[in-house]
Amino acid sequence: MKKTEQEAKQPVATKAEKPAPEKKKEKKAKNAKPNIFVRFGRKCKEVFSELKKVTWPTPDKIFKSTGIVIGVVLIFMVIVTAIDAGLGELLALLTNTAQ
Repeated sequence: MKKTEQEAKQPVATKAEKPAPEKKKEKKAKNAKPNIFVRFGRKCKEVFSELKKVTWPTPDKIFKSTGIVIGVVLIFMVIVTAIDAGLGELLALLTNTAQ
């Protein structure tokens, strides 16, 4: 295909010029992450502000909950120990009769 005169007269699009080195430094400074101490400090502030919002249980509730947990653990310990002893006796009966 032949180019028309108007197309031939239109300027060819050139690549955009590279930014000056000064502009690169400015862009890097804007996009750069702050150092590790600044980031850590920001995280600590966020953590402490969230901890202030927490409703902590009273000592009475803590002791009640701890007692309940210890009681449930003891009950299950007794149940598992009884099952283990029963299965051990059953195994002893089976192995004694097989000999």
